Amino acid sequence: MTDLEPHRASPFAFSIRILSSLKIPSYRLYLVVTIAHFAAMSMQMFTNPLLIYRLTGSMALLGMMSLVSSAPMIIVSIFGGAIADRISKKKIIVTSLICFAIVSTLIGLSLSYGILNKENPGSWWILFVSSAIQGCIMGIMMPALQAIIPEIVDRDQLMNAIALNSMGMNVLQLLSPAIAGPIIDRFNFHAVYYTMTGLYIVAAIIILFITVRKQIIAGGSKILGDIQQGFQYIRKDSLIVLVLFFTLIVTILSMPYQQLLPVYYDILKISATGGGILMSVSGIGALVASLVLTTLPNKKRGIILIASGILSGIALVIFSFSSHLYLSLVVIFFIGLAQAFRMTIGSALLQAYTEGAYMGRVMSILNMQWGFMSLCTFLAGVIADRGVDVQWVLGSLAILLIIISLAFLFFSPSIRKVE
Repeated sequence: MTDLEPHRASPFAFSIRILSSLKIPSYRLYLVVTIAHFAAMSMQMFTNPLLIYRLTGSMALLGMMSLVSSAPMIIVSIFGGAIADRISKKKIIVTSLICFAIVSTLIGLSLSYGILNKENPGSWWILFVSSAIQGCIMGIMMPALQAIIPEIVDRDQLMNAIALNSMGMNVLQLLSPAIAGPIIDRFNFHAVYYTMTGLYIVAAIIILFITVRKQIIAGGSKILGDIQQGFQYIRKDSLIVLVLFFTLIVTILSMPYQQLLPVYYDILKISATGGGILMSVSGIGALVASLVLTTLPNKKRGIILIASGILSGIALVIFSFSSHLYLSLVVIFFIGLAQAFRMTIGSALLQAYTEGAYMGRVMSILNMQWGFMSLCTFLAGVIADRGVDVQWVLGSLAILLIIISLAFLFFSPSIRKVE
């Protein structure tokens, strides 16, 4: 072959690009940790809303459940990011995983002994308290879990490493609900929570064996001073501000459907097993997106990020008003696809353009999106409970998402042109 002839990438070279980060032993262990963790989290995201809806039948409480689980992250994440920049991220993750295991065990015991059930009015408060505690733990852990990646891989591998991690998450989003649904139908809810406990313990043990290449610790003597410096750093970088703002808006407007999904089980006339299949199809879409992202070069990421918002909005409009199972299965595939592009590219851009000493604090601001999303979900649930059709509530959020994404496309050249 001469220099003038086109080069063709072999399937072997293609697979090497996909798996390049796996050459690093500590990253392989990290990937196993996140897979075990996200398997448990995916089961919880499927099980908690269904359990509270079956206990109460209230869409307002369904929305409030999201609020109490994620709202603490708005405040706690700020401190979690500063803590992640000051002490060992590995210690933070291990401690958090153990706390998650304790909480899921207590919920399982409450179900096993009949403390938490429909015949015990008001027992749903147990789920609310446990969700609030888990939200606080998540606010502490997630900045460390994300910010440790640059300590394990080189910056030129960040996109691949984050995409592989996202791919693992999406495989679990595909499998976990499909597993949890039949477990609930056959063995009831408590079996799922005990399974989650086992997964958290496995993750906590494995992370002890991870070795970081370069532990990045920020200076400073006071947490509040570190937090202030973090906000000052973010404010000075317009690209970081725009990426954070866009991902925040897309998350707030696109994710409430997931918490309110049990309402659609009635609309689509499906069981918990059918609901698990619905979420699994979304996971297939996210998995496809992750596979694509592992091979993409660091180009046109800004335009892809904006396009993911537009695609997510269009798919959610169709899903919101659909009452046909097969149509819903098709469009939820694209919802998962768009969400994976948004989450992976948004995180990769932030980690690529953020200085190491501020990584935890920037990631903590990114994770605040889940708290604001929960507030939107709560309001959506209240509005739906007051008589407004839930399909119109979620459909309106999706339409607003399309409008805002188009505004970024046409009026924000700095994020549109970022590579």
